Amino acid sequence: MNGYIHSTESFGTVDGPGVRFVVFFQGCPIRCKYCHNPDTWEFRKGREVTVNELLKEYDSYKEFLKSGGITATGGEPLAQPEFLAELFENAKKAGIHTCLDTSAAVYAPDTSEKINKILKYTDLVMLDIKHMDSDKHRALTGIGNENILLFAEHLCELGIPLWIRRVVVPGLTDSHDELFRLGKFLSSLNNLKALDVLPYHDMARPKYAELGLGYPLPDTPPLTKEEAVRAKDVIISGIKAGLRN
Repeated sequence: MNGYIHSTESFGTVDGPGVRFVVFFQGCPIRCKYCHNPDTWEFRKGREVTVNELLKEYDSYKEFLKSGGITATGGEPLAQPEFLAELFENAKKAGIHTCLDTSAAVYAPDTSEKINKILKYTDLVMLDIKHMDSDKHRALTGIGNENILLFAEHLCELGIPLWIRRVVVPGLTDSHDELFRLGKFLSSLNNLKALDVLPYHDMARPKYAELGLGYPLPDTPPLTKEEAVRAKDVIISGIKAGLRN
């Protein structure tokens, strides 16, 4: 089976535990206003590969990846479910730790059977919850968040370890009340293992220009590290409040 990828990274250090071989899948169904990989949006573009080709590439670096594994990111890996399932199944047969970095934009309860074939071979999911208010999530990405939250709960039911990622964007995803609400939601997930709060940056501006696209947030300043720390503190306070109730 062939899949379409944008690129690979041989020594990823921010895409799951340890040093990892990162596969950037080509194609994404949503358009986040702060996306820093607009070159991964289009489907059936990029490099066409087989699972064996990716695993051979992994093998060429495996001596440096013993504490890590393979991370599928994007784009949106779940948009190529059959290929991703084959990749993760073969990775697990080879004793490789598997991590899925996803927005869960394609998940719906009626797709769970197909997604479960992937999750059967998934050691860790990194899930980006972009906003807790569905209308604001739609304005930010083009879709609501209902199925994304259901996906998080589905992972909890399956007992799959979960890392949550939140990009904090000034004026869009930095509301105290919404961050606290996110924390309360996370308190209900007993599979939660980590929380990454990422400050918005505008380093993708040249990519947009190269692609002939207008930059979606031309007047939004990057978030400072101090502001990101404060945002994480609010989320954690929401988690603690949820656990007390």
